[in-house]
Amino acid sequence: MNFDLKTLELAAVASEKCDLLIVLLPEGFKPGKDALSALAALALKNGDLTLKAGKHLQLYQVPAVAARRVVLVGLGDGSARATRQALQSLGGAIKAPHTKRVVLCFAGEAPAAAVSAAVQAVADVSYVYTTTKTKVEARSLSRCVVGVPDAASARDGFDSGVALVAGVEFAREWGNRPANHATPSLLADAAKTLAKLPRIQCKVHGPAEVARLGMGAFMAVARGSEEPLRFIELRYNGAAKDQAPIVLVGKGITFDTGGISIKPAPEMDEMKFDMCGAASVLGTFRALGELQPAVNVVGLIPACENMPDGRAVKPGDVVTSMSGQTIEILNTDAEGRLVLCDALTYAARFKPAAVVDIATLTGACVIALGGVRSGLFANNDGLAESLQAAGEAAQDLCWRMPLDDDYADGLKSNFADMGNVAGRAGGSITAAKFLQKFVGDMPWAHLDIAGTAWKGGAAKGSTGRPVGLLVHYVLEQSRSQVRTAKAPKSASRSATSKAATGTARKPAAKRPAGSKSA
Repeated sequence: MNFDLKTLELAAVASEKCDLLIVLLPEGFKPGKDALSALAALALKNGDLTLKAGKHLQLYQVPAVAARRVVLVGLGDGSARATRQALQSLGGAIKAPHTKRVVLCFAGEAPAAAVSAAVQAVADVSYVYTTTKTKVEARSLSRCVVGVPDAASARDGFDSGVALVAGVEFAREWGNRPANHATPSLLADAAKTLAKLPRIQCKVHGPAEVARLGMGAFMAVARGSEEPLRFIELRYNGAAKDQAPIVLVGKGITFDTGGISIKPAPEMDEMKFDMCGAASVLGTFRALGELQPAVNVVGLIPACENMPDGRAVKPGDVVTSMSGQTIEILNTDAEGRLVLCDALTYAARFKPAAVVDIATLTGACVIALGGVRSGLFANNDGLAESLQAAGEAAQDLCWRMPLDDDYADGLKSNFADMGNVAGRAGGSITAAKFLQKFVGDMPWAHLDIAGTAWKGGAAKGSTGRPVGLLVHYVLEQSRSQVRTAKAPKSASRSATSKAATGTARKPAAKRPAGSKSA
């Protein structure tokens, strides 16, 4: 879908020919003398419309208006969150079969964040998966014009919104594909396409290279599948070579049967979504290819299937990870942490500024946080606060969880350095404690997206989360590094020291304002 940004006042937008004209009316709206203003003022006066976000009035073939259909919609306080809420309420109208061209007009101020949210919301509600369907009507919406009072001031928000749409939809596409259309090899091919974008490079390691690296935990998970594993390495080089990169590690289990500890049959088809962490890394790089920020980013994706056959790893087997630590595999369905631990060890060679892993890791996190917030675990307060702030800015929310050392007690093993599970209690935390054993002193965070990466039921499908959170985080780190580079040397040293050590506060979670999903 194509997006355009134009300077449009209400008087001018009335002459825009389109299938659907959406007029966003903020609280405190002051009508002018044009036809649309008069129409909105009359609807408000008669109580047929309120300006609460999402409240709307649909009209057809309005005199003096070129659009076939018009929707007046309340924008509330005009924030990014209110903008998203307003447009989500119009999903049926935007996704209607004969809606090919939409004009979206802000009838008031258009902050950059709200413009970005508008672009993303229109793309979200009009999204249609078609790759493996033959009898389906594809997305009918082909163009959306965003009208604002001043296009120049809204340009940055618009461009970031368009880039985020590209990234989120790339992640959704690969998350939604059935496992036989998204094998580790095909996922690697998708990563290679990203290397066509400026400043992005891709390297794919096969089974022989992974064996030479000594990734025994990763190889153990892949052992039961006929599909060969792939270890995908992406690099975005937007800054000087000596600038430490951010490393993103995405769990890429393209299908998870549970292995010998096989899962129950109901809803097992949804285990094609077990590579949504990997998809979010791909989506983030897709957005970076558009935005071109001044930062270095590395993406690591250990991709394989978890299948049960005669070669599959068994409960009680002991494997040696790339770090040299041995692991007793007590449950083969706790495989995500096994592929991630070797990727985290590999990440250390980049001497990263920060490492963030993203994984559909535990059902326990779904029980704890549902589908509203992703679980956030971190060994560094500064990193945790940055990710939490990025989630709030992106409306892609997370919630910090504890990492007390006592939670690791259950991982003790009589036969190896550790077990891969620690019982049901605090399952998302003990999984994070397992991963923490492989990060050393690197600033590290873990995002458990098991509850947020996809939806089930009638709305079944990938959400593309947390691409928004990750992109906002990377962009803010880019801005921070630019500010540091421009600062006086003494201030620069102070900022560098703080970034490396995090804040001095205790690691108790700082609760973000509010608790509801946008």
